[in-house]
Amino acid sequence: MSNSLKLLVMPNIREFGKLVDENLKLIRKTEESSILNINLDRFSNGEGKATLTDSVRGQNVFLLSDVGHYGKSSEYISRGRTYLKSPDDHFQDLKRAISAMDGKENKLFVVTPLLYESRQDKRAKGVCESLDCKDALQELEKKNVDGIITFDAHNPVACENALINTSFDNLYPTYSILSKFITDEEYSTDELLVIAPDKGAMDRAIYYANSLNVDVGMFYKRRDYSKVVNGKNPVVEHKYLGGDVRGKDLIIVDDMIASGGSMLEVARELKARGARRIYLVATFSLFTDGERSVQMFDQAYKDGTFYKLLTTNVTYVPEYIKAKPWYNEVDLSKYLAKIIHTINEGHSIREITDGKEKLVQKMKTLGKYPLGG
Repeated sequence: MSNSLKLLVMPNIREFGKLVDENLKLIRKTEESSILNINLDRFSNGEGKATLTDSVRGQNVFLLSDVGHYGKSSEYISRGRTYLKSPDDHFQDLKRAISAMDGKENKLFVVTPLLYESRQDKRAKGVCESLDCKDALQELEKKNVDGIITFDAHNPVACENALINTSFDNLYPTYSILSKFITDEEYSTDELLVIAPDKGAMDRAIYYANSLNVDVGMFYKRRDYSKVVNGKNPVVEHKYLGGDVRGKDLIIVDDMIASGGSMLEVARELKARGARRIYLVATFSLFTDGERSVQMFDQAYKDGTFYKLLTTNVTYVPEYIKAKPWYNEVDLSKYLAKIIHTINEGHSIREITDGKEKLVQKMKTLGKYPLGG
């Protein structure tokens, strides 16, 4: 008999939560939905509250929230004006939902694919800065959260070190993304390279390269940490370290595309060096400059700077962007459903998270695994 499991799906991740629920039905061989009902309301002065209309007593609850959501359902009205919820607002709603359960659940796991404040996980040298990611994680631990599940955390070691009694599972979409790439794309491993756009992405790029059994290269990106321009430290130098890219297909892989400017700049540099097709890969595609970001990608695609973008559906992307010819979405709902079910049953998730052998078998079946690999 399976342990009792419920999904508390916040409005900011409703569509993805429904997909996870459908996959859980298949895994658990039931037609009954696991989703709990929750209402998020605002008082006229902008303060909010969360109300649960289903019982959680004795249940294992997995609370899903997308703190990066900026669609219509994240708007609210206060003092006659319409406001868009920020990640801070979404995190506050998440805490309200935990408070509404009043400790009546058996176990509580917070599933936040885009980890709140993950970009502020350390202090710049010699600067007095807040450690927002650490503070947020410890705040959840104080609320007696049993476990936190996220994807591709910016600095997973710092996250793990911030917690004492709360488990932290950092999941990677590597298998799902490469499985789609291997199935959909025609390529030769002799003419394929994986590129890290900066030093911080090198471990990720090595993992991708090892999975495909190809070589890896890196761009050295030097930033000026004494300045902040449009919320970012400006890049002052790009330098490529790696093998010849002339005539080769390239996969540029990173955890996150913010505005997209840096990744497109790397793609242009590699294209100028004679690269053939360039695939951009990121777990999260945020397009933080709005329409300007989208126009940059439209123009870069038109110019042949890149061939495709492969990204996941764990954080919000507007439908009109999903319809772009360069946009390719990788669904992670089945993967997450397997993780949730396995954790709920008290088993190890290692076999699910380590997909390298499955990739090798898939490449061999499709005749895309290099001889001698």
